[in-house]
Amino acid sequence: MIKKVVIAAAGQGTRMLHFSDNKSKHLICVQDRPFLAYLLDNLISAGYEDFILVVGFKKELMENFKKDFLMSRKEKIKIQIIDQHEILGPKEKEYGTACPIKCVKDEIKNDNFIYVFGDNLFSVDDLKSMNIDDEFCYIAGLKQKHPEKYGVLIEDGDDFLEKIIEKPKEFVGDLINAGLYKFTPEVFDKMPEIKKSPRGEYEITDIISILAENKRVKIKKIKDCWHDFGNPEDIEKLSDFIKNGNR
Repeated sequence: MIKKVVIAAAGQGTRMLHFSDNKSKHLICVQDRPFLAYLLDNLISAGYEDFILVVGFKKELMENFKKDFLMSRKEKIKIQIIDQHEILGPKEKEYGTACPIKCVKDEIKNDNFIYVFGDNLFSVDDLKSMNIDDEFCYIAGLKQKHPEKYGVLIEDGDDFLEKIIEKPKEFVGDLINAGLYKFTPEVFDKMPEIKKSPRGEYEITDIISILAENKRVKIKKIKDCWHDFGNPEDIEKLSDFIKNGNR
C-alpha cells in the first residue's frame, strides 16, 4: 500500500486576483475552511497518511495551517513541509510542475508515492484507485467534453501511455490528463533529462513523456469529480458542491 503523498502548493495563484494577495490560493476558504483541508480530508479517507507539502509563497501561513489541521484530526497522520524556494531558489530562477518532485527525493527515498496539485480536488474513490503499488508510474485520465483545452492522453494498448498532446487543435481523443499521478522512484532518475519548456518552466509532463517512451507509464481512468481551484468563480462553485453534501 502506498502511504506517501506529495502535494504541490508552492505558488501564489495570481489568477485568484485579490483573494490570494496575502495567502496562497490553497488556503483560500470555502465554507469557512481552507481549500487544502478538503483535499487532505479526501486523501486521508482514501487511506494515505504521510504527506509532504511543498510550499513557497507565505510559508508561515502553511505552517499555521498544518498545526490547525493536525489538531482537527484524530488519525495518526504525518505532514511535512518543504520550502521549494529554499531548495531551488525563487520562482524567477526555477519553477514548474516538476520542481516539487525535485525537492522530495531525500524524503521519498525508494518508496512509491502519489503526486497531486494542492489546488485540485478529487473524490475519495478516485484517490483510492491510484494506490497501485507496482513497478509502473500512472497518470489519471478523465473523459472531458472539451479535451482541446487540456493535455490529451494517447493510449498505446494495455492501458500504456503513448504520449500527451497538449491542447490539440484537432480532435485526437477525449481522455485528458487530470493532474493526479502515481510515481515510482524512477521519476527522480529522469529529472536531469528535462529542460525548460517554451513557457520557461520545468514540466512534470516532460518527465512522464520520457518514461512513456520506455513503456513505464500506464493510464488509470478515473470517473468521479475533478475540481480545479484556480479562478475566483471556483470559490462559489466548490462552495455549492460541498453544501450539497459532496466530497
